Amino acid sequence: MWYMICSEDVENSLPLRTPVRPAHLARLQELRDQGRLLTAGPFPAIDSDNPGDAGFTGSMVVADFDSLEDAQAWADADPYIPAGVYKNTVVKPFKAVF
Repeated sequence: MWYMICSEDVENSLPLRTPVRPAHLARLQELRDQGRLLTAGPFPAIDSDNPGDAGFTGSMVVADFDSLEDAQAWADADPYIPAGVYKNTVVKPFKAVF
């Protein structure tokens, strides 16, 4: 089943994000390689594809997991969490309609 993982960043998270971004992206690439990633990406802090120093306010992932518990465990292991990037994360079942 698909699950939506929506995480909200702490204020001014860009300096915290940058050093762990490769590890964060590697986990997403693994899901993609397994055919389990529907979409993923950050929320720019300003109305721009490239927000520069404004950074991001959070991220969303929609991926396939066996259960809500598995999706939550995957979300809890995100490298952004110990780095202090995310202040909260919500995991919910997601039904893809289109």
